Amino acid sequence: MKLFVSGIGIMILMCIMMVNMSAQTQDPPADSTKYTIENCINTFSRDKIEKTAVGYQYWFADTSFADRKTLKMSVVAPHKATHPPHKHKEDEFFFVLEGKAEFYLKGKWTPVEPYTSLYCPSWVEHGIRNAGDTELKYLVIKKYEKK
Repeated sequence: MKLFVSGIGIMILMCIMMVNMSAQTQDPPADSTKYTIENCINTFSRDKIEKTAVGYQYWFADTSFADRKTLKMSVVAPHKATHPPHKHKEDEFFFVLEGKAEFYLKGKWTPVEPYTSLYCPSWVEHGIRNAGDTELKYLVIKKYEKK
């Protein structure tokens, strides 16, 4: 059941990311032929995780796939954070799947539970940390600027 509900959360977040694409009435981009049923499905695999200092991350969609729009799952050990609060040019969303988190925005920490979305505006200091005794799993949805 937990896997089913997590799948629903991922599907909802992917829909949010793609809303602007479906609302457009322009001709399809020239590179639309690169997308196939095989490369448009990404099932979690422990073989493809990237270890971090406090857990691991898994890229469902990295910057090379869909015009630099990304979907990443971060897993953080109890009472740890991937990094301290920070800010950057790109805005992003977090979506908590499992565990107890604390979200930081503009100098204030607040506790959040699973199935909560968090928005991090551009150039606003933000962060997330594990406030519980079990792993924290959350999604990061972000579009990176072109280099």
